[in-house]
Amino acid sequence: MSKNHRIYVGTYTHPIKFGTGQILDSKGQGIYLLELDFQSGNLELKEIFKNIVNPSYLVINQENTCLYAVNELKEFQGKASGAVSAFRIHEPSGDLELLNQQPTNGTDPCHVEIDPQGKFLFVSNFMSGSVSVFPILPDGSIGDLCQFIQHQGSSVNPARQSGPHAHSLVFSPDGRFAFVPDLGLDKLMVYGVTDNLQPLVEVPGSHLQTQPGAGPRHCAFSPDGRYCYLINELDSTILALAYDKNKGIFEELQCVSSLPQGVSVPGNTCADIHLTPDGEFLYGSNRGHNSLIVYQINKQTGLLDYVDCQPCGGEIPRNFAIDPSGQHLLCANQDSDNIVVFEINKATGQLTMISEITIHTPVCVKPIV
Repeated sequence: MSKNHRIYVGTYTHPIKFGTGQILDSKGQGIYLLELDFQSGNLELKEIFKNIVNPSYLVINQENTCLYAVNELKEFQGKASGAVSAFRIHEPSGDLELLNQQPTNGTDPCHVEIDPQGKFLFVSNFMSGSVSVFPILPDGSIGDLCQFIQHQGSSVNPARQSGPHAHSLVFSPDGRFAFVPDLGLDKLMVYGVTDNLQPLVEVPGSHLQTQPGAGPRHCAFSPDGRYCYLINELDSTILALAYDKNKGIFEELQCVSSLPQGVSVPGNTCADIHLTPDGEFLYGSNRGHNSLIVYQINKQTGLLDYVDCQPCGGEIPRNFAIDPSGQHLLCANQDSDNIVVFEINKATGQLTMISEITIHTPVCVKPIV
C-alpha cells in the first residue's frame, strides 16, 4: 500500500438552515484534497477546489475517475431544489474538473450514492424527503433526472418529524435492494433494484419501523452481509438488525445507546456510522456529547458489546471515515473546523488521537478506496 492516501473533503461554503432551525455560518471554501501519511498519521492539504457551493457529501466511483458532490441548497436556478455535481478526477494530481450539474428537484440534498454497477446516481433530499435518480453517462457526467420518489408522512416529533426527511441510501451487499433511512417517518424504506431506467421499486410492507421519535439516519452492513446496523439521530440509539437477503427485510436483534451507560446529554444527536473493513468493530458519532462510540461486533450473533467512548477532538462530529486498511479513523468536526485522525487498535477497537488539521466547516471525509 502506498505511503500516502488521497482524501477528499466536502464542506459547507454558504450559510445553511438545518432542520433543527439552527443557521450555520459556514466557512468552507469548496472541496479539499488532502493526503494521509500512513506512517505518521498526519494529514497534508494539497489543494482546494473553489467555486463549488455547499458540496456537503461526496461519493467516488469504483474506477476512481469521477467524484460526485451534492450541492446542499434550498434553491437552485430559481427553483425549490438543490443540485448534484460531477467532476473528473485527473491523475496523478487528483485535481477536479467540473463536468456538469443537475437539479435534484428536492431541497437540501444531503447524501449521494452510486449503484454497484456504476450506472446510476442516487441523491437523498433531506428537507423535502425525496430520492432523485440520475443515469451516469459514459463520460462520467450526470444525465437528466430519470426517477423521482417522494416520501409521504410524519412522526411524533413536531419540530423534526413534521414531514419526510430522506437521509441516505445504501445498497444491499448483492445490489438487489436499496434502503433509505427516513428520519421524518421513523422508517427504513426498502426498494428493489431493477435494470430499468427507473431502477427503484418499493417493496410493499417490507420497511422497518423504528421506535417513534428515533429518527433513522445512516446504516452499514457487516462484510458478510448477514447483519445491518442503523444509527438513529434523534434518540441516540443504534439498532443491530438481522438481514434476510432473499426478501430484503430486517429483524431487530438489539438496541444500544450511542452514549456510555448512565450518560444522558440533552439535545445530543447522532450522525454517522461505520464498521472496520474486517467487521470487528463499529463506530458512531455523537453531536452534543462530541464523541465516537465504539462497539465490538459478535460475528456469529451480530450483537454489539460496548468497548469505549472517545472524545472526537472537536465539536459536532459529522461524517467520519475509516481508511481502507482499517488503520485510521478520520473524523470531520463541523463546528470546530478540524479533522482529527485516530489510530485504531485492531485488537481492541479503541481509538488514539494522533493528529489533526484545520479544515473549515468539514462535513464529509471520503478516502480513495
